[in-house]
Amino acid sequence: MKKICFITTVPTTLQAFVLGTAKYIHENTDWDITFICDCDEEFEKSLPDYIHYIPVPMKRGVSVAGIKAMLQMKKIFQKEKFDLIQYSTPNASLYASIAGKLAKVPVRLYCQWGMVFVGFQGIKRWIFKQEEKFVCKLSTWIEPDSKSNLEFAHSEGLYPENKGSVIWNGSASGVSLEKFDISKKQEYRQKIRSEYSIPDDAFVYGFVGRITRDKGINELLQAYKSIMNENSYLLMVGNEELDENMNMELFNWSKNNSQVIYTGATNVVEQFLSAMDVYILSSYREGFGSGVIEAEAMGVPVIVSNIPGPTDAMIKDETGLVVQKADVDSLKSAMLEIRNNENMRVCMAEKAYIFARDNFEQKKLYSYILDDRKKLLGE
Repeated sequence: MKKICFITTVPTTLQAFVLGTAKYIHENTDWDITFICDCDEEFEKSLPDYIHYIPVPMKRGVSVAGIKAMLQMKKIFQKEKFDLIQYSTPNASLYASIAGKLAKVPVRLYCQWGMVFVGFQGIKRWIFKQEEKFVCKLSTWIEPDSKSNLEFAHSEGLYPENKGSVIWNGSASGVSLEKFDISKKQEYRQKIRSEYSIPDDAFVYGFVGRITRDKGINELLQAYKSIMNENSYLLMVGNEELDENMNMELFNWSKNNSQVIYTGATNVVEQFLSAMDVYILSSYREGFGSGVIEAEAMGVPVIVSNIPGPTDAMIKDETGLVVQKADVDSLKSAMLEIRNNENMRVCMAEKAYIFARDNFEQKKLYSYILDDRKKLLGE
């Protein structure tokens, strides 16, 4: 029996991107499975009995408390003698890679789901890039969740070309065609539009994710403000994580505009996607962009920025449009084009569903992940 451990900084990452994989592994092997993340009693209660949960205090952002977290992980790894540890998210990856090396864990897998330094400039970018290289060096294998991010990592010299791979077509967890069931699209569309008083014939732009500067929210709000008309809406789904880089004047304008709707986080994202005519991810950096394939699975065309990750999750000019990163004019033009060209939009919607179905179906991805873990473990 193999012992494996999944580590992220906060439980929401495990919940969204790892739990499904862990369940599939349990159903198809006799492996012992452990989760490590920041303390969360509700998360612990929600886990199946066969998943061990070990809380280690961790927070996002720079903190000296990380030293304590790393030492605590080292003790856990030495005691449990895991055959493989898998880590992702910046802080957890730094602590776990150091602790795993010190504890001599044989397989230290870094799931490189995004590189934080990409969103920085100057000395800050250099510092965080060095941290990224350090984590990669301590890891025995690295798996980005998109092919373009693997190519980018190699071009940046983060690790050699013979170290690292992407499973199947990328994505951390694929898309569940049972949850994102396109046959229910019209039902969901009517439900959400009715709930938020959006007319049936209105054109709805949509975003799903953390509402923060790095997701390109400043550009999205600016672009929408410049092209909005009486029959267009902007649906913003996700938690607000505002910082000093957000354009607060623009954000406050949007909060006071009845045609910009903030819903907060949701566990029925498929319903909100169904209410949209186009999904927009104008992010500065992503590992992959799961929301892109989720939108496509619901037959919604997409607009994404030209960065590694999201461009792997769609087909340019077939399932959606690609715009320049951090460029309001480029985004505005794409938003107008897709609103004004119904035939193109309908064609993209059809191709989007087929692309997501054929390339990112969740259970098929899980089978590839299990085969990969067996290979890493020498089975």
